[in-house]
Amino acid sequence: MKSLKYIVYKEDKYYVSQCLNVDVSSFGNTLQEAVDNLNEALELYFVV
Repeated sequence: MKSLKYIVYKEDKYYVSQCLNVDVSSFGNTLQEAVDNLNEALELYFVV
């Protein structure tokens, strides 16, 4: 299994998480929520 790299940055009041390997991103109110939401979005991206 290949590792996916991502970055997290704050934009206004939200944290934005963006995968660097594929064009998928998400956001959340906290850093952990942004990462969790990105993981969920990536699962959906690769399954569908």
